[in-house]
Amino acid sequence: MSVSHIDRQYLSAVLAKLLTIDSPTGMTEAAVAFVCEELRDMGISFELTRRGAIRATVPGTQQVDHRAVAVHLDTLGAMVKQIKDNGRLEVSMIGHWSSRFAEGARVTVYTDNGKTVRGTILTIKASGHTYNTEIESQPVTWEQLELRLDARVSNGDDVRALGVNVGDMVAVDTNAEFTDSGFVVSRHLDDKAGVAAVLAAIRSVVTGTMTLPVTCKFLFTIAEEVGLGAPHILDDDIAELVAVDNGTVAPEQNTSEYGVTIAMKDMSGPFDRKLNRHLLDLCEANGIEHARDVFKFYLSDVSAALKAGYDARGSLICFGLDASHGHERAHIDSFVAVADLLVAYLQSPPLDQA
Repeated sequence: MSVSHIDRQYLSAVLAKLLTIDSPTGMTEAAVAFVCEELRDMGISFELTRRGAIRATVPGTQQVDHRAVAVHLDTLGAMVKQIKDNGRLEVSMIGHWSSRFAEGARVTVYTDNGKTVRGTILTIKASGHTYNTEIESQPVTWEQLELRLDARVSNGDDVRALGVNVGDMVAVDTNAEFTDSGFVVSRHLDDKAGVAAVLAAIRSVVTGTMTLPVTCKFLFTIAEEVGLGAPHILDDDIAELVAVDNGTVAPEQNTSEYGVTIAMKDMSGPFDRKLNRHLLDLCEANGIEHARDVFKFYLSDVSAALKAGYDARGSLICFGLDASHGHERAHIDSFVAVADLLVAYLQSPPLDQA
């Protein structure tokens, strides 16, 4: 059994705060500002890219061939596609998620004038008293949904008078709940739980006054959910890249719900065999609960970087997540296991010298 040095209370508090901050892809400024403040409090040097992603640096003994840990701040969401004549809104998904899990979601519409309007995403035929069994035969498509605003609107002109326009961002409520049994039930645990785990790992390194053998850059990306991921924030001096994201807890998967999972392969192909073996050995040596898995319908920050042609060893480590991109649930033990592995990895020798 491993002895964790991760501050579970800090990790939970950071996650709880992140889950109150709307950050669909394209509107991540508030989440970026929060993470920047956490890094400042820990005395970590960082910079913002032109697009607003964060590159933080913890110096190590070796100043060349850096390591990088990538995690994304952006979440799923939606955008106003059309303003209907009846005062309802047609919406288009941001990221890839089923309209099945958008039905009934409480949302906030962010307008150009800085105002927000609350609302609910519903099926077009939403009333059983009106449509009877027709509500059961509606297709599961985004075209079958509409957004009902909590405002006195009855036509498109009323909606536009509120300042609502085509292209406005729609953020989906998390409805987060932290249970006494250690589960967190919430939308957008992908990847805010990963961000909390990475910040907790950094905090452990800083408060433990550890000397790292290799300089590590922590990359907080802002467009992973739309497939862009880490390439826009990577330096050419990154020799090893480890992404932190969710692993799917589901039948025919091998993800650990309470430990850390090393992804051996996703849709882009196998991850680096030597780096994966190194991470698995670190789990064994440090008594960290772990598993390995293969993902059939999955891409991440690291796969985006490798597809972009970066010459770096790449791996993906995951916390266990049930019902990913839907009504998500995970356990804090899994977040802690991810952070424990990151701390062990950051203290390990450069891979080619291990």
